[in-house]
Amino acid sequence: MKTKLLLSAIAAAAMLSACSQAPETYTKNRVVEDGGTGAYPAIMVEEPSLEAHTILRPADLKPFGKKELLPVLVWGNGACTNSPWEHIHFLSEIASHGFLVVATGFWPEDDDTPYRGEMSTAEQQIEGIDWVFKINEDKESPYYHKLDLDNIALAGMSCGGLQTLSNCAEPRIKTIMICNSGLFIDPQGAVPGMPMPWKDDLMKIHTPTLYLLGGPTDIAYQNGMDDFSRINHVPVFAANYPVGHGGTYRQEHGGEFSVVALAWLQWQLKGDAEAAALFQGSPCGLASREGWTTDKKNID
Repeated sequence: MKTKLLLSAIAAAAMLSACSQAPETYTKNRVVEDGGTGAYPAIMVEEPSLEAHTILRPADLKPFGKKELLPVLVWGNGACTNSPWEHIHFLSEIASHGFLVVATGFWPEDDDTPYRGEMSTAEQQIEGIDWVFKINEDKESPYYHKLDLDNIALAGMSCGGLQTLSNCAEPRIKTIMICNSGLFIDPQGAVPGMPMPWKDDLMKIHTPTLYLLGGPTDIAYQNGMDDFSRINHVPVFAANYPVGHGGTYRQEHGGEFSVVALAWLQWQLKGDAEAAALFQGSPCGLASREGWTTDKKNID
């Protein structure tokens, strides 16, 4: 009963928001889990103006505007899947803390049904960035002047991380997160259709960078840590949690991975000093959190 009341309250918040601004434009919406643990219960929506993408955002957009804008996370999925079905717990949790998430791929009908269809592309991340710039200036959009276009993160898991590295030179981004991923030391290990930047392309990174990895049993561990060893020109942090390649994305509220990713985004996109303490200092705050091992450069 408590969960039903909470979901009803989130839906009511979305309706109230629509009454105080431009009408909502989504064609589908639903609450993932309980809407997340943040101050802004989240919903997942399908926007017809952005094909082959899924949006996760606070249900009530009314609090956002000149005094508080929504930073943006643009996300790419594992296995180049063209739906974020495996990551929506993780992404909903982030959205509930006051972020707009633009995830590559089609609307997931539920939390457990794998997507079967064409692979996603790195270009879809750029389409997502283009879209947030467009709707932020559209007076008929419920997102009008509510988005923080100076604070956009690009991120992805596994193949989505390779897509992110393919787009790392994009000038409109403020930070990147490479999750369970890294450029291949041996390209023969790649799946056909994956982006394949060269290691030299790491020099195109121009923002603070987080590598979020699953420890030595993660098939991307060596690739990701090799990337980390080569990046010396920007702040870079490698966080490892011993769960392997699958991460904790499908756990309640995204599990431990959402704790670290959210803190990184709160620091990089919102200037949150408390969140920064997880990464700064010797030792950093995350080093004392059970299970995590950390490496960093140019952070302090």
